[in-house]
Amino acid sequence: MPVDLTAVGKKLGAVTHTYTERDVMLYALGVGCGTDDLRFTYERDLQVLPTFAVIPSFPAMLNLGGAMDVNPALVLHGEQRIELHAEIPTSGTITTTPTIKAIYDKVKGAVVVVETESVDQKGRLLFRNTAGIFARGEGGFGGDRGPSGPRNLPPNRPPDRSIAMKTLPQQALIYRLSGDMNPLHADPDFAKLGGYDRPILHGLCTFGHAGRAVLKAYCHDHPARMKSLEVRFSGVVYPGETITTDMWQVAPGK
Repeated sequence: MPVDLTAVGKKLGAVTHTYTERDVMLYALGVGCGTDDLRFTYERDLQVLPTFAVIPSFPAMLNLGGAMDVNPALVLHGEQRIELHAEIPTSGTITTTPTIKAIYDKVKGAVVVVETESVDQKGRLLFRNTAGIFARGEGGFGGDRGPSGPRNLPPNRPPDRSIAMKTLPQQALIYRLSGDMNPLHADPDFAKLGGYDRPILHGLCTFGHAGRAVLKAYCHDHPARMKSLEVRFSGVVYPGETITTDMWQVAPGK
């Protein structure tokens, strides 16, 4: 159906997600944690990676039904931001409410910006997600093109910190068990239909690796110290490849 610009500003249906310590540890394994990261992979003194915030929110972030009826195979995840307002519990029930914040006309497609707020059972805000979702073939409706141009350009100097993390050949198969069961990340035939040589790694899995690098380099692996993280997905990563996160400190705490 055509893009519905009146959907901007509307709250969509809330999604409830219940999870356990097992889910927290499985997510950590999915983004590359191992025996050197027992605070995230072992139940004794367990802590939650800040990027786990995308998991309870994931179904709500992809809820585009209020803006358009689109083939899921034509949807790409373009950007992701998390804001942490409290430490994430190691288990519990979280309710997430999505709002369509903007719809941009990129001619070849439409970008839908979805913001979600996630609260615990007491109504306490835990975290906020903002996702930029690109829907191929849905552009050309005469809408606002939205912001454009380069963003987050690094300083003109070598990185202050750089951390390389080699992914496992089965990394996508592990990560998908946390909820994103898109066959693009598991089925070779489906991946070829999408123009890829083989299944690709989830964008949010690479997001988790980048988050781990920042957490290690600047937060000393203490989740409460991370307040926000934002990325743009600009390329493809295949399971088994190495993800290198280059980091520059540009201000105190940033």
